[in-house]
Amino acid sequence: MTPQKSYKTTFFILLILLVFIWFLNISLGSVSIPFKEIFAAILNEEVSKNAWKSIIIDYRIPKAITAILVGSGLSISGLLMQTLFRNPLAGPFVLGISSGASLGVAILILGSTLIGGISAFAFSSFSMAIAASLGAFLVLSAVLIAANSVRNTMSILIIGLMFGSITSAIISVLAYFSSAEQLQQFIFWGFGSLGNLSWNELAIFGFIFSIGIIFLVFIIKPLNSMLLGENYAKSLGVNIKKTRNIVLITTSILTGVITAFSGPIAFVGLAVPHLTKIVFNTSNHKILIPAVGLVGAILMLIADMIAQLPTSEFTLPINAITSLFGAPIVIWLLIRKNKIY
Repeated sequence: MTPQKSYKTTFFILLILLVFIWFLNISLGSVSIPFKEIFAAILNEEVSKNAWKSIIIDYRIPKAITAILVGSGLSISGLLMQTLFRNPLAGPFVLGISSGASLGVAILILGSTLIGGISAFAFSSFSMAIAASLGAFLVLSAVLIAANSVRNTMSILIIGLMFGSITSAIISVLAYFSSAEQLQQFIFWGFGSLGNLSWNELAIFGFIFSIGIIFLVFIIKPLNSMLLGENYAKSLGVNIKKTRNIVLITTSILTGVITAFSGPIAFVGLAVPHLTKIVFNTSNHKILIPAVGLVGAILMLIADMIAQLPTSEFTLPINAITSLFGAPIVIWLLIRKNKIY
C-alpha cells in the first residue's frame, strides 16, 4: 500500500507541475503576458490588449499543446524501444522511422528541382508533414516485413539502423544536387519546431497521436513479462511476435507523426525513461508509461521556454536545446551505471 500511495502523490505533484509550467510556457516569450490575461483569453473574456489574445489563442496555446504531445510521445516511444530491445541506449529513432520521415521531406524540398511544379508547394508546413508521414510509413512497412521474417529481436534493431543509413545516403545525394535555398529550407526543418502548427494541423496531429496511445493498452502486461527475457515471456503465454509488432507499430505511429509535424527532435526519448525510473524506482509499465509521458511533457515545455529566450525576439532551435541538456544526462547515466549494458 505504501508504494502505491507514493506513486499517487508523485503523479499528483507531476500533474500540478505540468499545469503550472504549461501556463508559464504560454506566459513567456518575446512578449510577457500575465497569467490573468491568459485565463481571460481562454475563457473568451476581454483582454487588456487585442494582440495578446491573438498571440495566446493562435500561437502560444497550440505550441504548448504540441510540446506536451511531442515530449510525451517521444518519451513513451523511447521506453518501448528500451524494453523491447532490452538496451538502455535504444531510442525512438532506432527503427529508422525518423530517417524515413526526413527522406520524405528531402524528396519534397531537395528533389523539387527534379520534379517540376511543386517548388511552391514544398514551402507549406502541411505538405512537409504529408511527405514526412509517407516517408515514415514506407520505412515502417519495410521494418514490419523484416520483423516478420526474423526471430531475433536484435536483428530488427540492426535492420532499422541499416534503413537509417540507406535513407541518409539518398538524402546526401539529393543534397548534392540541390540549391543553397533548398538546403537551407531542409536544414531549418531538421532543427525541429513546435510553433508552426495551426489548430487544424494540431487536430490531425492529436488524432493520429491518440491512435498510437490506444495501442499501449494492449501491451502493458506483455511488456512487463518481457523485462526478464523473451523465453520467460513465452512461458507465461505471451505472444512474442504479436507483442513485438504492436510495439513497433505504436512506436512508429508516435515517432512518425511527431517527426512529420515537428521535425526530428533528439535525446528526449533516450533520456526521459531513465530519469523517470530514477524518480519512480519501478519497472512496472502500468506506472512507467503514464509517468514517462508526464515527465517528457514537462521537460519539453521547459526546453521550449529556454528556446524561446523570454523577452527576446529570437528563438533557438528546439533540437539544440534538447541535445544540450539531453546529452549530458545520458553521459551522467552511463557514468552512474559504470557500464553500458
